[in-house]
Amino acid sequence: MSDQIHVRGSVSIPEAELSWRFSRSSGPGGQHVNTSATAAELSFDVANSPSLPDPLRERALRRLENRLVRGVLTIRAEEFRSQQRNRDAARERLARVLGDALAPPPKKRIPKKIPRGLNERRLADKKRRSDVKRQRSSRWD
Repeated sequence: MSDQIHVRGSVSIPEAELSWRFSRSSGPGGQHVNTSATAAELSFDVANSPSLPDPLRERALRRLENRLVRGVLTIRAEEFRSQQRNRDAARERLARVLGDALAPPPKKRIPKKIPRGLNERRLADKKRRSDVKRQRSSRWD
């Protein structure tokens, strides 16, 4: 197990910046669920992380504003019966969420001019179709 979580490009988060909490998990598992704290809750302070360069931190704060509480991103994993597997799932989810938030904005779409011939063909097809429908309706009147 690595002591860094690779997020995107050259951005990685050291394990020391993560804080963990464990609690009892819900769902199947019988008596095991009632006695062991397998649900993992991972918290990462996006606002105060020294691992994120300033422009990327601002982008992440802007894109994750609905998921953050006082600048802290929290991810809960409880789908597995083992604490270690839930920890791994939370780490992967953190990397995916932060990777998406740090991604560069998509390129601006530049609208292209529709070629004249294409527009004329479209209008001619519409006219032809209209004529066919008009002929059908007049045939049965």
